[in-house]
Amino acid sequence: MYARYAIFYTPAPGSDLAVFGARWLGWDSAKGRTVAHPFAHGLDVQAITKTPRRYGFHATLKAPFHPAAGLIESDLIACVTDFAAAARVAPLNGLVQCYRSGFVALRPAGDTSEINTLAETIVRELDMLRAPLSEADVARRRRAGLTAKQDARMLDWGYPYIFDDFQFHMTLSGPLDEETANRVIDSIAPQAARAIPDPLCMDAITLMGEDAAGQFHQIRRCSLTG
Repeated sequence: MYARYAIFYTPAPGSDLAVFGARWLGWDSAKGRTVAHPFAHGLDVQAITKTPRRYGFHATLKAPFHPAAGLIESDLIACVTDFAAAARVAPLNGLVQCYRSGFVALRPAGDTSEINTLAETIVRELDMLRAPLSEADVARRRRAGLTAKQDARMLDWGYPYIFDDFQFHMTLSGPLDEETANRVIDSIAPQAARAIPDPLCMDAITLMGEDAAGQFHQIRRCSLTG
């Protein structure tokens, strides 16, 4: 078993979008291996992507958690598989490169109501997989300066940025100043435009596991077939 698990959206392995994200970040979570970064003139891609690299190219749906007492990995796989079998595909309405909240990410260009509803349902219905946060986890989260609402949600659900604070995004950088962020966006724009399919839907959810080195691996990608 891994120490921690998470539920992410990840593009289909081998798809143009998955290849683009793995190469940019330098980590292929489906194959569990490092990938050579692309050359980007004047940019230190390795440094820029250090923070998101360990997670692989993804959007968080249920943040990393320790499994609840008594659960083993096969239990998690079964629960995520059953959930996916009953859940419906949600449209992403295109992805665009944005600099927001201090980092670069791909974010939906249009209406996100169906994605938001699906994310909320995942948080609520799969919460039984999660062990309560440790005191160290709570203290670490509180260093981010949470609002009272976010703090309460962290204690109740294990993560503060959920429900009306949830924003679907696929992270492409760590913290950056605006000038560097704009250079990153200019650099990746041609590759991203070719990689992002149109239309694009969230058609699967992925159970992830964190290894001893802190890298996340895809365990099971489950198609939404409800």
